[in-house]
Amino acid sequence: MDRVALVTGASRGIGRAIALELAEEGYAVCVNYLEHRQQAEEVAETIRRRGGSAMAVQADVADRASVAAMVRETETALGPVTLLVNNAGIAGQIQFQDITDEQWHRYLSVNLGGARNTIQAVLPHMLHVKAGSIVNISSIWGLRGASCEVAYACTKAALIGLTRSLALELAPSQIRVNCVAPGVINTDMVQVLGQETLCQLAEETPLGRLGTPEDVAHAVVFLASDKASFLTGQVLGADGGFIV
Repeated sequence: MDRVALVTGASRGIGRAIALELAEEGYAVCVNYLEHRQQAEEVAETIRRRGGSAMAVQADVADRASVAAMVRETETALGPVTLLVNNAGIAGQIQFQDITDEQWHRYLSVNLGGARNTIQAVLPHMLHVKAGSIVNISSIWGLRGASCEVAYACTKAALIGLTRSLALELAPSQIRVNCVAPGVINTDMVQVLGQETLCQLAEETPLGRLGTPEDVAHAVVFLASDKASFLTGQVLGADGGFIV
């Protein structure tokens, strides 16, 4: 069976690293993006240049119709999705009492609803063949909580609950569901914190550095591999020991 991966939010950062590494492992990859078309096309082109198969597809994961269309397009061009990586997400700092209805619902609809939409879109084939793997990207803040990032932390905690519960539901169909909880990863998303804060977070990390997108990609590739065939419902912390 051909191995086809759909990686959401894969135009840059962690998603980009995941897409590139999965391609190195022999997956055909759908590189999902919302706004950064040029970067997504560059990721897909890099994969093709290296001898792999890839395509970039725009879709807002919060929009069920767009997700369904993306999955159909992927199936037509690359084949049915055998690995889904739910990486797309939004983050930001705001005090809880200042969160508007619009912001609250957007966090929920992207970070949690997006995972629901993509999983439901790829499940029919996985259930039919009784095989497949789903890896959700949560966060250490979903495990620990985060001041001034309540909405983000809530949705990332919910992804962990989704992972564990869905793993039990899908285990009889031999579909594995796991989760990676990254620590502080050096991407554009964390640069807004400022260099002083990032240095402090690196000092708080037992391994003494910020993580790289590739650190997270390695964890995803492992969970998707046959070496992890007896692992489901697990939360793998790629955090340099931040949470022990």
